Amino acid sequence: MNKGIRATEVRVIGSDGEQIGVLPIAEALRIAQNDDLDLVEVSPDARPPVCKIMDHGKYKYELTKKKQEAKRKQKSVQIKEIKVRPKTGDHDLETKVRHIEKFIANGDKVKITLVFRGREFLLKEQASVILEKIVEMTKDFSQVEQFPKFEGRVITMLLGPK
Repeated sequence: MNKGIRATEVRVIGSDGEQIGVLPIAEALRIAQNDDLDLVEVSPDARPPVCKIMDHGKYKYELTKKKQEAKRKQKSVQIKEIKVRPKTGDHDLETKVRHIEKFIANGDKVKITLVFRGREFLLKEQASVILEKIVEMTKDFSQVEQFPKFEGRVITMLLGPK
């Protein structure tokens, strides 16, 4: 901004948005001071750099407003967790699938955690059958984003909206 601009020549855009042309930095600063405005470097990477004559405080204010607007429009995706066990019954699975359907309808992702306790660790085949059932029951509205992965005594799988 103003005297902090190091380039010798700059492309100047007036306060009304009209292009003035390529000018030496001293002349561009003089024009900005005559209008009681600042010379702000908008695009420093261009050759020659592009500077705009404007009120710097107002420019900063508009930038923060744009950032706030973008932040407000951004939707955060949450990861909801459903826990099952190798011996989970069919009716319980149906209930959990209904919960998964609600979560995915809200745009969230669902992490399915299958936990082994004690000797249930020997029932790995039964565990994979349960995960396959869940995938089959939810295939209409979801897709597998992370396939089942073993982590110690836990198998995790991630489902997302289709």
